[in-house]
Amino acid sequence: QVRVVESGGGLVQPGGSLRLSCAASRGIFPININAMGWYRQAPGKERELVATITTGGSTSYADSVKGRFTISGDNVKNTVFLQMNSLKPEDMAVYYCKVVAGKSDYWGQGTQVTVSS
Repeated sequence: QVRVVESGGGLVQPGGSLRLSCAASRGIFPININAMGWYRQAPGKERELVATITTGGSTSYADSVKGRFTISGDNVKNTVFLQMNSLKPEDMAVYYCKVVAGKSDYWGQGTQVTVSS
């Protein structure tokens, strides 16, 4: 079983920045990760894709965050980061990390991002 742990959420004012981190692990065993990504879910809404990155470094973004968010990763440490700049109230949500390894998806518990003045 792959363990996925997010961190870095919190309260920020509109226009501010936050950096989310996600680490995947499976004890002493290696993980054959294909891709990692960030999703978010706001109250009353469905979970939506924010950004993804493959182990080859290919990235994709939701239109709503292009130019403001940047996803990056460290293949050696099985970690992925989401740098969020120019945050808006509509970015407020629980952000989840997803790890795609082989034929399975693994999710973290989520980290809350609150954008409010």
